[in-house]
Amino acid sequence: MDRLELSDLTRILRECAGEEEGVDLDGDVLDLHWMELGYDSLAVLQTIGHIEREYRVLLDEETLDEADTPRRFLTMVNDVLAARVTA
Repeated sequence: MDRLELSDLTRILRECAGEEEGVDLDGDVLDLHWMELGYDSLAVLQTIGHIEREYRVLLDEETLDEADTPRRFLTMVNDVLAARVTA
């Protein structure tokens, strides 16, 4: 897999940490902060671990600390995936 899509991310979030009541991950969530979506740092770390295993990639957790929304997270993960493909 060479790209993580929003649908993939929401599937993985649900698998790793569930879904907060009243939050629609299928809605417009790209620019909402993790806390607004009901996910704490542990949920994000679990998601990172899942993505690393599923996509066979190593993600820099310190860099991903800046990825406080799904949009920023997807951008950073996809940058790593793209670099792997071109390497």
